[in-house]
Amino acid sequence: MKTLSDFPITQRWAPQFPDRIQLYSLPTPNGVKVSIALEEMQLPYESHTISFVTNDQLSPEFLSLNPNNKIPAIIDPNGPNNTPLALFESGAILLYLAEKSGQLLPKDAALRYETIQWLMFQMGGIGPIFGQLGFFHKFAGKEYEDKRPRDRYVAESKRLLGVLDQRLAGRNWVMGDEYTIADIAILPWVNNLIHFYGAGDLVEMSRFPNVLRVLSVFLTRPAVARGLSPRAE
Repeated sequence: MKTLSDFPITQRWAPQFPDRIQLYSLPTPNGVKVSIALEEMQLPYESHTISFVTNDQLSPEFLSLNPNNKIPAIIDPNGPNNTPLALFESGAILLYLAEKSGQLLPKDAALRYETIQWLMFQMGGIGPIFGQLGFFHKFAGKEYEDKRPRDRYVAESKRLLGVLDQRLAGRNWVMGDEYTIADIAILPWVNNLIHFYGAGDLVEMSRFPNVLRVLSVFLTRPAVARGLSPRAE
């Protein structure tokens, strides 16, 4: 039977607590999705920092876990059938953790798929678009004299925020009264857009009061505060 020590990544990032879920990540929007979920679900985990500064994500050890060289990734030593499970892609990890813990994903089949729908809305739209806006507004793209690429992502970001704002009208969370992995997927990206990318004014966040209202409540949750600064090795 395969054990945690059979995974090459554990040779470079040795677990101190091998019975816990091993999280390989950084406090980026995609990374904190998983640490927030783990904190909310109260699943024991150990966090290992994958530094982009030193190109840890390109190391043979990390690539053995995620050949797509992106964070986050996990190994659950107590996966299905009591065997370790290695998993990458933040959306897939959120679904796995929700099903493992029986939390933050509705039991009703229709509501479950509706939640997954909004999870995919983040994965396919908000994440990629907000990320590109961040590149053109804060990082290397800001040096480009031609602002058409930036403005393209500004316009699409506003459209996506409008969709989200309409969804949240009269609702406490994306799924209504029930807090789910859809909120955990979406709201760190909104928070990042405002506070890290500094693009709140650029996308006219004041036009989306429901998004701001729900984000403010999200950020007051103790598990969210802990997950935004995951415990490193």
